[in-house]
Amino acid sequence: MQIALLIDCESASPDSIDGILGELAAKGIINIRRGYGNWKNQPGWEAKLHPFAIQPIQQFAYTKGKNALDMCMTVDAMDLLYTEKVDCFALVTSDSDFTPLVLKLLSKGKTVIGFGERKTPAPFVRACSEFIHTDSFKEPSPEHPLPSMMARRTKNELRGDTELMNVLRAAVEGMKDENGFAPMGRIGQYISNHSSLSSKNYGYARWSDLIRATEYFEESPGENRQPRFRRPEN
Repeated sequence: MQIALLIDCESASPDSIDGILGELAAKGIINIRRGYGNWKNQPGWEAKLHPFAIQPIQQFAYTKGKNALDMCMTVDAMDLLYTEKVDCFALVTSDSDFTPLVLKLLSKGKTVIGFGERKTPAPFVRACSEFIHTDSFKEPSPEHPLPSMMARRTKNELRGDTELMNVLRAAVEGMKDENGFAPMGRIGQYISNHSSLSSKNYGYARWSDLIRATEYFEESPGENRQPRFRRPEN
């Protein structure tokens, strides 16, 4: 998968870049890397640009109170959509103003992965194919050489998340076979098509691990040992 990474450096922390690139490395090749900002005001990001091969896009605020950066980033995304071979757009921002852009990219058959803090407005979060929280992403250190991951939610915390449990129940119910079991591959497909939830935001690398942690669904090995889950009978 060919990925274009576009970073709103005004609303994203430079310490999150290691975690963001780590997440995207598992999904495809990041052919385009661009960071947007006024580098007079973003010294933290300026130090990250060259080490991570991120192309700096300088953007001044032409008029006070108007966000020229958002417009520049949106125009570039549309240009890439029609002139480059891009399968996935990774947008790093906590700004809901990019929601129309996400919807346009999706309508053209592109995957959109959002990265932002928990404070990111719901319209942008829900519009993305997948949205990953960056609050726990920190710059690697000798003590912690790998980017941090969200703390794992406990069984009670997972079960207490109404949105999460509703999506999991619907996925299993919608993809079940005649025995009531749904293969994990189809569950993941349902989740990606019906929500922007990411198992990473709950501290789990895979959806199968998260589903097991809820201790709510019954599990049984399926074809090629792929896990299958079904709702409890009682």
